[in-house]
Amino acid sequence: MQVTSSYGVEIRKQNIPIRYTLRIYRSAVSYLIQVYTEAWGELSEISNARKRFNEAEHLVHGTKKNQARYDFDLHFPKLPSYLRRSAIQHALGSVASYETRLKLWENGKLTGKPKLTQENHAMPVFYRDVMYREAGETEDAACLKLYDGHDWKWFRVRLLHTDMEYLRKHWAGEKASAPTLEKRHHKYFLRFSYTEEKNLSKTAVKAQTICSVDLGINTDAVCTIMRADGTVLGRRFISFPSDKDRLYRVLGRIRRFQRQHGAGQTHNRWAYAKRLNMELSRNVSGAIAAYAREQQADVIVFEYLEMQGKKTGSRKQRLHMWRKRDIQKLCEHQAHRSGIRVSRVSARNTSRLAFDGSGRVARNPENHSLCTFTTGKQYNCDLSAAYNIGARYFIRELIKPLPETERSSLEAKVPAVKRRTSCVYADLRLLSQELGSRYTA
Repeated sequence: MQVTSSYGVEIRKQNIPIRYTLRIYRSAVSYLIQVYTEAWGELSEISNARKRFNEAEHLVHGTKKNQARYDFDLHFPKLPSYLRRSAIQHALGSVASYETRLKLWENGKLTGKPKLTQENHAMPVFYRDVMYREAGETEDAACLKLYDGHDWKWFRVRLLHTDMEYLRKHWAGEKASAPTLEKRHHKYFLRFSYTEEKNLSKTAVKAQTICSVDLGINTDAVCTIMRADGTVLGRRFISFPSDKDRLYRVLGRIRRFQRQHGAGQTHNRWAYAKRLNMELSRNVSGAIAAYAREQQADVIVFEYLEMQGKKTGSRKQRLHMWRKRDIQKLCEHQAHRSGIRVSRVSARNTSRLAFDGSGRVARNPENHSLCTFTTGKQYNCDLSAAYNIGARYFIRELIKPLPETERSSLEAKVPAVKRRTSCVYADLRLLSQELGSRYTA
């Protein structure tokens, strides 16, 4: 499969006309959106994407053989051709998306009438050789073609040294796509993208080694290395207490500030808290992927964590700040770069049921990470859930390819595997024994 990675390199502060370039590019996109909205009737009849793009360009750009219908060239003289085509592509996508959503709304499949906004936040792409040139292999600089208010000229821009060192260390020899201008936190970046061809693991299920992951709030993640017969090869508790302590201190300051001054002046404080939270997600996902690589896992197994509705209780703020989806998304990208597959199982009852099959557990009110089984045994609740997550993956993958008659026979021997939301680690052990006895017989 193709895996695309990107990295943003910060542009150091200097006297370069980035704002002028952004202003004229966004004005061009807004103008084109208005033009293609008027001409969408004839453009929508062209099914081929390339032919539609060519027709859209002929409407606004005049040549010796083509008379443009709209005076785009008069409003934006000397606009580089590659930048013009980038603006055309962006405008066509915006209008096509709006028309699609409008039809869905008219058919009653979408709630709320969509709006077409011409004031967009489009960012230009600096195509190589014509808009972007590399300064040198060891230089922390690049050359960009920018608009200075009168004409398009080449400007030499300085790039952050640490960002360039990262690209030289990890992406040396790889071909990057044309960089895109990006603005974050009042700073400008050049975002480079790299595409790699990766072969994911094709190990048979019975020979697989998986890393089952239970994401939590107290402990960031609990990882278990498991085989198809239920053998546990390793366990690791991943936690970043100092990062979480810093985040919770910032949230406490925000809470106290809101009590005194209201919520209208906390935008910058919330932005800082979100950045800390995102950095915590990166650290957790990186630690999970690194442990899976270290143990040579073939698959990383997560839960489907769909938490809809309003959060209540004393822990609702922590639940709101829990970036479970971001952790899974970041970890999935890193796993695919290492050739590791990612799978998900139902999260229902993974923490509620004991891994040994003894039934429901009772959480410790003083330490929520601990639980007590019905047998009186105390155990880590997140570790028990990690066992159950790995067991559900193997139960699904072992039973799914079997013929219906053999599957029914196995379900009669191990009735618990009929309902996936109640499967636990003990059921996998029983299923593995039953499958082993059938093959030996």
